[in-house]
Parts: sequence; structure tokens; C-alpha cells
Amino acid sequence: MGGTGAPLPFPGGTSVSRLRVYDWPAPDGAGLVGSGTPHLHTASSEGYVVLGGTGSVQTLSAEGFTETPLEAGVVVWFSPGVVHRLVNDGGLDLVVVMSNAGLPEAGDAVLTFPPAVLADPERYREAVTLPVQDEGTEDDDVVAAAARARRDLALEGYAALRARVEGDGGAGLAELHAAAARLVSSRVPQWQQIVRDGVEASTARTVEALAGLAAADPTHLAGAAISATGPRPGPRRYGMCGRLQTWEL
Repeated sequence: MGGTGAPLPFPGGTSVSRLRVYDWPAPDGAGLVGSGTPHLHTASSEGYVVLGGTGSVQTLSAEGFTETPLEAGVVVWFSPGVVHRLVNDGGLDLVVVMSNAGLPEAGDAVLTFPPAVLADPERYREAVTLPVQDEGTEDDDVVAAAARARRDLALEGYAALRARVEGDGGAGLAELHAAAARLVSSRVPQWQQIVRDGVEASTARTVEALAGLAAADPTHLAGAAISATGPRPGPRRYGMCGRLQTWEL
């Protein structure tokens, strides 16, 4: 599937996915229909556009603990460092927009595992990594079980983290933020290149276009083009918060 011109980057260096939040009951709350895996992003902002279902997103930040109700039509977004956990009361279905396309896939997210796991890069890697899913299988029970175990371990750390934040406010996140920075620091050179090729290149094109328009020069408009794509093949993969459909943008 394609357009009439050369492939174009998606607007703004962002990425888009569709997320159907896990309906697995959470071990920390009676009555919860389902729960995603609490985590934060170290460099990227994230936004949700709710397509259907109901639920909420729980967040831990400098503002303390908050819970934002979600239903069709609601849009919510947050910056790096905010711990977030999706709660599914029934059929929660979202479009997820991420800044810095490529960074989340390259390890920008850090899960709220207990401190002993966060302090050991090898233990963290083992805990966060899921088995490879067979693309010919619609529902891989082995991967599902690993994703659920990963979520439950993150919920264990999240419970203690939430208690600290409710007692100390944003200062309760300091230990997690420091651990997250240590875990991702070696990846930063790769991320810098991703940002140069994505967000910075997109911004540079806009700056150049505006300079041309200020001089009444429409040259950039002559290169107008269209791109289109379909979802990546294979089953929806197991993400941190639910089953994901993604696109190559």
C-alpha cells in the first residue's frame, strides 16, 4: 500500500498504535476487570485517544497519585517520568500516540519492578523480556503467561511506590527515576540518532518551509506527496498494557 510520492515520515516524528488493555484481573484490587503494567518513559511523552470501553489511568507524578477516568472521546497525555497504569473496567480500547517514534521500541520505557530488580541490569533485562511470539499463532499462551507475570511483578513494585508517593509526594519517585536513568544511559547514543533522523529532521523541514513562505517562495510545496500503510502482519503483540496493533510509519 502506498501513495503517489516517496515514503514520508509520519507527522511530527510520532508513532501510533492501537491498544486493547488487558482484561486480566489484577492481584492488587478486588473488582478490577483488568490492568496494564505500570511503567514510565524516560524521554518520550505519551497520549491516549479513547475509542471505546471504560476504565481509568492511574498516575504517579510530582502531583502525587491521580486517577483519570477514561471513556470514548477522552484524550489524556503526560510527560516523561510520569508513572502510569491503565485500569480496564470493560473493553478499554485506545489509540496511543508517542513522541520520538522509535525510542519507546528501543527501551525508553522502564517498568516499576521492585527496587532489587531495578538495581540489577541483568535481573531487569530477564524480567522485562518476553519470549518471542510465533507470528503464525493468534494467541500464544506462553507469551501471555510471561506478560502477565511481568505485569504482576511491576504491580508489586508499584504498590510500594504508590505508598511512598502518597506519603512523600513527588519526592517518592526519586529512587525510581534514578534507577531508570541508570538502566537506559547506555542506550542514549542510539536514541540521539533516532531523534536526529525523526523529530529534528521533521522540525528542520518545517523551519525551512516557513523561511520559504516568509519570502513568498512555495518551492517546498512542489514536492507534496502522499503515503499510506497497513498494520504490521501477524497477531497483535503483547505490550506492557495490552494487545497492540502497530504500523510501520
